[in-house]
Amino acid sequence: MITGLDHVAVAVRDLDAAAERWSAMLGLTPEAEDGAGARRAWFRFADMALELITPDGEGPAGDRVRARLDTQGEGVTALAFGGRELDALAALLDRRGLGVQRLGSAIACDPARTGGISIYVVPETTARPSATTEAPVSGLDHVVIRAADVERAVALYGARLGLDLRLDRENPQWGARQLFFRVGASVLEMAAPVNAPPEPGPDRFGGLAWRVDDPDAARARIAAAGFDVSEVRTGRKPGTRVFTVRDAPSGVPTILIQQNAETN
Repeated sequence: MITGLDHVAVAVRDLDAAAERWSAMLGLTPEAEDGAGARRAWFRFADMALELITPDGEGPAGDRVRARLDTQGEGVTALAFGGRELDALAALLDRRGLGVQRLGSAIACDPARTGGISIYVVPETTARPSATTEAPVSGLDHVVIRAADVERAVALYGARLGLDLRLDRENPQWGARQLFFRVGASVLEMAAPVNAPPEPGPDRFGGLAWRVDDPDAARARIAAAGFDVSEVRTGRKPGTRVFTVRDAPSGVPTILIQQNAETN
């Protein structure tokens, strides 16, 4: 079974420059890793990780990232869930039509059967280093995916992957339909225009929302690091305060969000 979101992968062209920018925004020092034709920088939080990845020589991982950069440029490129009993899970997901391939200890689903989104399942991590107490960002709140076909998304993430659909809502004021799938401590938000007919194209990653405990302090620190940030504002979800990083690294649309904010 899938137990959580293990990591989000971001494809970058210049790993050193990207790692420096992400480190400045997140307030964390990454860990380096090389292999399978790619170089990586990992930013580890208590419940998930961010992987920056760039091609480096020959190898399957580098080939996949190189193809992504050639066709779409930099940005979020894959979701990797954590899971248990991966042999049984691989058989189950394959029976559910996800075109499973084993890559070492990981499971890879066929993007042609997942709405164009690269989805992996890796062994559940039980001992992940926690973020430092000085970091303004405590973890990932949610991932946004732009759904070309909402009903396909419900079938994929709910029925086939077995994630928990917590909320399906329409808001005519925003012109949006949003589906929220809970997976461990994180959320996948599927977004589409209200009453939009299914589109033939793939789904697309929309952005990342990071959790902060003190948005005012986080905004001040990130602005001081040279980023273009919005003012802190009341979020669309009741009890939240958010701000936007307009020039976030690697072209990834980014907001930072405080949950359960006190209201007067």
